[in-house]
Amino acid sequence: MNSSDRTPADLLRSALAADPARPLVTFYDDATGERVELSVATLANWVAKTANLLQGDLAAEPGDRLALLLPAHWQSAVWLLACSSVGVVADVQGDPAAADLVVTGPDTLERARACRGERVALALRPLGGRFPLAPEGFADYAVEVPSQGDRFAPFAPVDPEAPALAVGGMELTGAQLVAKAREDAGALRLVPGSRLLTGRTYDTWDGLSAGLFAPLAAGGSVVLCRHLGQLDADGLAKRTESERVTNTAV
Repeated sequence: MNSSDRTPADLLRSALAADPARPLVTFYDDATGERVELSVATLANWVAKTANLLQGDLAAEPGDRLALLLPAHWQSAVWLLACSSVGVVADVQGDPAAADLVVTGPDTLERARACRGERVALALRPLGGRFPLAPEGFADYAVEVPSQGDRFAPFAPVDPEAPALAVGGMELTGAQLVAKAREDAGALRLVPGSRLLTGRTYDTWDGLSAGLFAPLAAGGSVVLCRHLGQLDADGLAKRTESERVTNTAV
């Protein structure tokens, strides 16, 4: 990857320039049987649309705090990179009452109501499907995002030295996040083309790093597995083979 990259959004742009067609995130939910594979180009398109929603319709600005109440999921990865694109601080499992806006899944709707700012809800259904009935007081992400533009340009340049991510009591700037992700990539022995399988959750740095940032920093890809404990040993072995997994972090 480009050594000059200093934010997660920079890492995504470099990945897009290098090989847009390669897989970047392959998502499994072993409670539902869902599988979704996103190339670099497809993920980048989702990120651009989400960043446009965030900056335009939701009026988010650099330095705003977004409480991200989502599990390990491909749409969570999209929101993390969209926040970086705009300069918004992604506060993972943060306090909605202290946030400028909140993004929530279906299981944390009541908690998310404490946010006085904009509220967005994700149904987390297969193929990014919408809620059958949108929850009151929330914008349905699946309804709002398709009409957004496929290209994103921030109104103001994103400062790599500004806070970018808060998780587990730790806050990182964009530059610190990228540096830490590169360190983790080395510790996980990731190289360009590596396929890392992980079942870690997204509520810790280790989970976020293995599940997105370290593979992205290394020029690799991630097989992100939610509810991996529901998969037996034979199923895991078959997945490891079929997905051409080279590294694991479970």
